[in-house]
Amino acid sequence: MTERDLVPDNKDWTWVLQRACDECHLDVTSLDVTEIPSMIRHNAAAFAELLGGDDTWLRTRPRPDKWSPLEYGFHVRDVYELYHHRLGLMLEHEGPEYPNWDQDESALEKGYGRADPIAVAAELTQWAESLATLFETVDQDGWTRTGYRSDGAAFTVESFARYLIHDPVHHLWDVSTA
Repeated sequence: MTERDLVPDNKDWTWVLQRACDECHLDVTSLDVTEIPSMIRHNAAAFAELLGGDDTWLRTRPRPDKWSPLEYGFHVRDVYELYHHRLGLMLEHEGPEYPNWDQDESALEKGYGRADPIAVAAELTQWAESLATLFETVDQDGWTRTGYRSDGAAFTVESFARYLIHDPVHHLWDVSTA
């Protein structure tokens, strides 16, 4: 199986803002958003530990519609970097629109499955810490600031935080059930 064999995920995952995920069971609607920075750090630590594991397992896709643990780890690293940038835009500008991000194209361009797991773990941890720290700077009024995805989906910083945390939590679930 090669990187190009992956079935793209074209789902609109914004439904996680309405109800618990049927797969990983995370219910972001019940979270206290001030807990999200610690959840980010916990997730990053779990991924870093996982990325220190057996190289063959890290690089093996369990089935065509699932990335390998290394690919998921690299994706989560990119998510933390992307969301750090987007959160910065939301806190600095009124109603910014984010450019589209094609996660599958990023996986191909960056060679997620061929990456050095130790380097991915280090970068994932750094971006997670930067993002968690930035979320900790959000004051009470900041949680209502808005931003827009290029497909028109609107987020407040609060809904953005809830939407964000589902992704890395879900992907840790993905690799633990593979």
